[in-house]
Formats: sequence, C-alpha cells, structure tokens
Amino acid sequence: MQLMPNSESVQADAPFQITQHQIRMVYAGMMTAVMLAALDGTIVNTALTTIVGELGGFRAYTWVTTSYLLASTAATPLFGKLSDIYGRQRFVKIAVIAFVVGSLLCAMANSMTFLVAARAVQGVGGGGIMAMSYVVIADIVSPRDRGKYVGAFMSVFAVSSVAGPLLGGFFVEQLNWRWIFLINIPIGIIALIVTASSLKLPFISRPTEIDFRGAFLLISSVASLILMFSWTSEEYGWASSANITMAALTCILLTLFIWTEPRTANPIMPLRLFRNPVMQVVLPMIAILGGMLMSVGAFMPLFLQAVTGISPTNSGLLLVPMMGMTTISGLVVGRRTSATGKYRKWPILGTGAAIIGMCSLTFIDDTTFGLTMSVVGMAFIGFCVGGTMPTSTLAVQNSVEFADLGVASSTVILFRSLGNTVSLAAFGALVNGQLKSNLSPENLAHLSKPRLIHSLPEPAKSAVMDAMTNAISLVFKVLIPFVVAAFVLALILEERPLRSTSALENG
Repeated sequence: MQLMPNSESVQADAPFQITQHQIRMVYAGMMTAVMLAALDGTIVNTALTTIVGELGGFRAYTWVTTSYLLASTAATPLFGKLSDIYGRQRFVKIAVIAFVVGSLLCAMANSMTFLVAARAVQGVGGGGIMAMSYVVIADIVSPRDRGKYVGAFMSVFAVSSVAGPLLGGFFVEQLNWRWIFLINIPIGIIALIVTASSLKLPFISRPTEIDFRGAFLLISSVASLILMFSWTSEEYGWASSANITMAALTCILLTLFIWTEPRTANPIMPLRLFRNPVMQVVLPMIAILGGMLMSVGAFMPLFLQAVTGISPTNSGLLLVPMMGMTTISGLVVGRRTSATGKYRKWPILGTGAAIIGMCSLTFIDDTTFGLTMSVVGMAFIGFCVGGTMPTSTLAVQNSVEFADLGVASSTVILFRSLGNTVSLAAFGALVNGQLKSNLSPENLAHLSKPRLIHSLPEPAKSAVMDAMTNAISLVFKVLIPFVVAAFVLALILEERPLRSTSALENG
C-alpha cells in the first residue's frame, strides 16, 4: 500500500536554509503540542486517588496510566517511521487530534473500564506528539546547536509541573476531576492552529510500501509484554498458566518480528540500528530511567495523599522540586553541551544523582524527616532527568543517518515508554501484592478511598498506613540496583563529535 505525497512534499533543488524566526515559529508550534502531553501527566497523577474513590476499583489504579503508556508505546514507532516517509505535518495533526478526542472521552467516563479505554486513545495521541516533537526539532537544528534550544522544551515541563498540580488540585477540590481532561480541548485546538501555520517545512516524499506485518508484530509483542506484567500478575499470579502463556506469546511475536524485519524492503524498525554502539547503551539506560521517573511520579502522590492525608493540590506541589530541578539542569546542560560539543559526562552525573535520589526516597514516612528526604530525593532525580534524557536522545540522533532520524528518535521514546509501562505495571502488582499480604480483607477494603485512610479509626488507620508506606518504600528499594545499572551504562557511553548541520540543511 502506498500513500500519496502530501502538501509538504517538495523537490530539494537547493540546500535548505532556515532563519532564526522560522526556528522560533516551529518551536512555538511544537511546544504548544508538547504542553498537551506534559500537562496531562502532572494533572492526572494528583487526581488519581479522587478518581478511584468516585468510580471505584483500586486495583485499576495503575491501569489508568498503564493503558495510556501501552497505547503510547505502540504508537510511537509508527509515527516516527511514517513521518520519515510521508512528512511531519500530517502526523503532528493526527497526534493532536487523537489526544483531544481521547481527552473528551476521558471526561465522559462513568466507570474505570471506560476511563482506561479512553486513556488508551489519549495515549496514541500523546505518543505521537512526543515522537514528532523530537523528530521535527532534529530536522531543523543541528546536534551541536540543539542544546541552546533544550531550555525551550524544559520550560514547557516547568510550566506543566507547576500548573498541572495546581490545576489538578483546583479541579478536584473546587470543581470536578473531569476538568483535568476537558482543559486539554482548548489547548489542543490552539496546538492544531499553531502547528498548522508553523510546520511548513520542505520535505522530500519517499512513497514506499508500509511494513504492516512488522508494525503488527511489534505492536502485538509490546502489548503482550505489558499484559504479562499487568493483567496476569494482578489477576492470576506470576506463576499461573495465563502468565506463562502471555510470556510465551511475547517471545513468539518478538522472534517473528526479529526474523521478518531484515527480510522487509522498508522495515518499520530497521534492526541495523541496534548494531549502533550508542543506541546499544542509550536504549536500556533510557528504559531504566523512564521506569524510575514514572514510578516516582505515580506512587509519591499516592503515598502523600493516602498516608499523610494532604490535599491533591499540596501533594502535587511536592512534586515540583523534581520537575523544577529537571528544568534547571536541562537549561544548564543544554547550554554547556552546545558550548563544548560534548555530552558524555552528563548521563554519568545524572545517573549518579539518581542513585542518591532513590536511596533518599527509601526513607519515606509521615515524619518531618521522611518528607524532607522525599523532597531531597525528588530533586536529585529531577537533576538526572534534565541532564540525562535530552543528551541521550541527542547522542542517538547524532549517531544515525539523517534518513533514519524519525525511526531512531521514536525508538528512544519507545524504550522510554516501555520502561515506563513495564515498571508501572510490575511495581503496581508489587504494591498490590504487599497490601494483600499485610492487610486483612476488612482493612484492604479501605483502599477503595485512599484519601480517607488518614481519617480511619485506630488500629485500622495505623495498619493501612504502615502497609502502604512499606509497600511504596519497597518499590524504591527495588529500583536502586536498576539505577546502578543505568550508571554503569552511562560510563561506557561513546562520545562522538556533534554534527554542525541539521537534517534539512544536509538535504
């Protein structure tokens, strides 16, 4: 099957030149789109306990996020590859529209099942937005100069980190949690208008066959892997026949994918990319760090609201040190990378800071010391994210051919999303398992309304709070050896000179 060239398609008769004004316009368009996905994460995390309390189904707590990540993970490589072939603007629009439609469906949810399904639709859009943002910027700005612009994207996450918890808390406490999704609709409309007017970049059309077989195998293997960690571990147990079946299905689908891709004319994900030594290091490192960030972002608000009894607004604001440090480190590291042309030391420093951060989080409890250590730990993790994530993606983009920018960038996001999804599902199962083991059925029932735990009578209150604290602390303890592994990977990351031309300038 072939698609017709879109309006972006041009013949590259002369080297592409772009002005600073054009770069700023493109950045404005992409930052508006990215704000959709970035704002959604911080708003939803602070409101999840309230949503679960109204719709019921504590066991589906992690699935509200897992379904989003599952769909996002599956969609990411498709957006990257197809945009390499048919142009960027079309797929930016598709991603934004999918996100807005998903947000509307989330606001209409009357059950946890409907909400989980709607979040999957939203995830398709979110995955596409994040994939396209990296690709579009790589098209117009050279790796050597890209660090100067990292601060622009970091500012989006900074605004989202502050506005998200405040808006989420305000909507939950003063209006209704459904507004955390409705707010995406006007922002989405603005994003569509801005991106449509700014993304008028030249593009050389490459009509070719779409690797539907490879796409199906990739998406199916990812989906079965996530279900293996989420559905079977919670419903049937790790050693059940259902879990073993899902594991076997994952292996079969992945094997078929690896076998068919080298035999395909235009593979959805060229396996030759995995022979790249930079990608061999960055992909597992990004997966680990993505899982770390997602686990902290999901379980810290749960701990703060359920154990300390603080409001959704205040629990969200306690995440600001992490996101604030992400912004600061992103600005500093981006500028230093552009100035020196070197990136290798930042992942080393970042993963080292992550080890300190995770160790600090293991001390969480409802005392002043425990809360202080939590804030310190989140600040160190924020430094890791701001210093490591952008430079790792930059290292990959700098190491591949220009024609592979889309698929290489989306592969990085795919592994980060896969780390997010697997960690959230696995640690969600771990927390559920710990709570089941340490609480009586009567006390376990109190988890259906996490915000009311702090007002329970004794001894139920102490029992539930202790079980919740120990379960979440165990998650952070288990994460430590994984973060140490990320540090080791950072130590062997190869340093390559940063290119001074962008993809479009190269032609």
